[in-house]
Amino acid sequence: MRSFLLAVTSACAVVASVQTSTPQASIAVSQRSAATPSVAARGDLVVVAFSASAAGGATDIYAAVSRDAARTFGAPVRVNDVAGDARVGGEQPPRVAIRDGRIVVVWTSKGPKGTRLLQSASTDGGATFARATIVPGSDAAGNRGWENADARYAVWLDHRELVQDEKTMTAMHHEHAASSTKPDGVAMAQKSKLFFASLDGTLPPRAVTGGVCYCCKTALATSADASTIYLAWRHVYPGNFRDIAFTVSRDAGQTFAPPVRVSEDKWMLEGCPDDGPAIAVDARHRVHLVWPTLIADGAGGEPTVGLFYATSADGTSFTPRERIPTEAVAHHPQIAIGGDGMPVVAWDESQNGARRIVVAHRRPMAKGAQVAREVLGDAGVYPALAVAADATVAVWTSGKTDSTIAVRRLDR
Repeated sequence: MRSFLLAVTSACAVVASVQTSTPQASIAVSQRSAATPSVAARGDLVVVAFSASAAGGATDIYAAVSRDAARTFGAPVRVNDVAGDARVGGEQPPRVAIRDGRIVVVWTSKGPKGTRLLQSASTDGGATFARATIVPGSDAAGNRGWENADARYAVWLDHRELVQDEKTMTAMHHEHAASSTKPDGVAMAQKSKLFFASLDGTLPPRAVTGGVCYCCKTALATSADASTIYLAWRHVYPGNFRDIAFTVSRDAGQTFAPPVRVSEDKWMLEGCPDDGPAIAVDARHRVHLVWPTLIADGAGGEPTVGLFYATSADGTSFTPRERIPTEAVAHHPQIAIGGDGMPVVAWDESQNGARRIVVAHRRPMAKGAQVAREVLGDAGVYPALAVAADATVAVWTSGKTDSTIAVRRLDR
């Protein structure tokens, strides 16, 4: 099995030593714990969307804006107009996107029949946000979320067909359910759908496929003109194997190709790992995917979670998976294509009983490439990445109590 660091470099590659870095900036809301960030960038404009929870548990969505490529940020602005209505988490953070000067935020909220997706946009650079509206197709019975979105489209996991069987939903979500109550995971997963919709309602919301794993984040990327849309998610295959699937639309979301199994990892699990894929597309339209899966590793073949990477040139098949080196159990990977055209991967991994943020990235050299693995934060979870004018920007939840959003510029 090849290492990601070796696979993406030549024999002349140099692996840089591990370093610990201090975040460039910190974003916080007074008397609240900030968490679950996402980040978007267009040139020097960088926007971080995140949740902020009061001591009593009420959670709101905020956005903080930088106009100097994440060197400094303005005061966070509340996005949701109904106070305390956000229902978010690490695998379903508020999603932020930028297009034509508009800042769009999508998040999960409690509705009258279950959870639903809301959206709001700012047309004044993040100074104010419009009254929230429902993402078309997401106001139905049951749970939904684990969404991803850009400024035009949204994809999410939808469980409206499971609403009649709350016991089954609970059993699917918790892998340690008693054996006597375990459902047929493959059959029940057919009631769990991958939904897709345009935010403006011009495309009718619909299920792309059934058989999706219950609570792992989805991944979405689009071409610059939005004519090609790429989706990835964790699928439940026969044998209750929970592997990564992918599909592409080449007609702006009108139709999607049959799902492709990215890698036959065969992670058999009677539940959901709460850990989905991430996707990026480079200038040559090559798809880059990163995801976690269970493997036998170390002395005696002890099981652990590893991170893997694969690419596709045409969206119909993927290269064999390649291992991304980690020093401990790793989760929640994210990927971006840096300004130099090379992949950047971030994740959180355990260290001394805590989670820390790590990034691996490549830099070109005259005779190959230099690969750097860098520890960005010693106490952090759920990183996110975006590419600004002159740097890749990493954000994450920093600290366990009274947490803040840490920001770090990864200069080219």
